[in-house]
Amino acid sequence: MDWAEQLHCAITVCDNEGTIIYMNERSRLTFSKDGASMVGQNLFPCHQERSRQMIRHMMESDTTNCYTISKNGVRKMIFQSPWKVDGQVKGMVEISIVLPDEMPHYDR
Repeated sequence: MDWAEQLHCAITVCDNEGTIIYMNERSRLTFSKDGASMVGQNLFPCHQERSRQMIRHMMESDTTNCYTISKNGVRKMIFQSPWKVDGQVKGMVEISIVLPDEMPHYDR
């Protein structure tokens, strides 16, 4: 069972070389005009040089990146993090979550 396939966020996973190895349904719809999978393609040509450097740095230093964007009137939070096997970084995961206009915040 692929629990992430129909999750209400876009999940894209690449290996250390930038080759996309997984896209859930929302990711395919977000990054492909016809919803086709880009699995097997490299994500680096789709990014500016600054972004390519950031992705490489996150994988080399095992650090995360989190930010928000607005695109076509939709606000999203982007979370990027290396994924590991036995403590070794094997690539990156990007999770893109649509943010509602009004979102509660709780201090706990």
